[in-house]
Amino acid sequence: MDTLTSPWRPPLLWRAAQALARAVVALLARLEVTGDVPEHLRGGPLILAANHISPFDPIVLGAACRARGVAPRFMATGGLFRAPVLGALMRHAGHLRVDRGTAAVHRALDDAAAAVAAGSVVLVYPEGRIGLDPGMWPERGKTGTARLALACGAPIVPVAQWGSHEVLPYRAPKGMLRGIARALLRRPVIRVRFGDPVYLRDLHHGTPGVARRATDRIVDAITDTLVPLRLDEPDRPRHVDPGRPVDTSRVHRRRAG
Repeated sequence: MDTLTSPWRPPLLWRAAQALARAVVALLARLEVTGDVPEHLRGGPLILAANHISPFDPIVLGAACRARGVAPRFMATGGLFRAPVLGALMRHAGHLRVDRGTAAVHRALDDAAAAVAAGSVVLVYPEGRIGLDPGMWPERGKTGTARLALACGAPIVPVAQWGSHEVLPYRAPKGMLRGIARALLRRPVIRVRFGDPVYLRDLHHGTPGVARRATDRIVDAITDTLVPLRLDEPDRPRHVDPGRPVDTSRVHRRRAG
């Protein structure tokens, strides 16, 4: 893999796609981006860890990262890479395939670690899915993001987003046209906030339970970054998607201190 021998640079296609994402978001909503990525981290190595609330999230995050001068490589589900045209574009743009539920999922972690080691910025969703918490707060995360950070030693910048669930419904493409039409009329506010970097230097890779402790620290940071974005919706979202299921089995409990 050439990413192991030379620093990765985002191709023009991905830069153009981020510019397009900004135009799409501007058409459907009002984007507010706060916080920042420290300048010395923008070119990598860096992990961006974001909450996941809607199928519209990748477009929102592509636009928000563009606003902050960051071109991350997304870790995305393998289904996108199997699509005839989209898959080729995803590969050319440098994004990383994750085949969840298969033995190949471990290869995704290796690929991501190699990408970060080569100086990339990699964006991940620690929850591993669109969250189903009743209050739409970040769920208890999967340990893959923490294991990636522990393996490569890169800092993590938590990224919180709120409002994208008002554009596309959970079951998109079902209901997608209705959601887009509603967004065109109402133009909801979508807020994205970049939090303070999280470092895991005090945790030792291979120690029993360390991946879970690191995961909880990352999800805590995302939750803390999200709080200012929904001060007027602290318990339940105002916008309720009737097609969104609820799962309380992965509710994340914020650790004191």
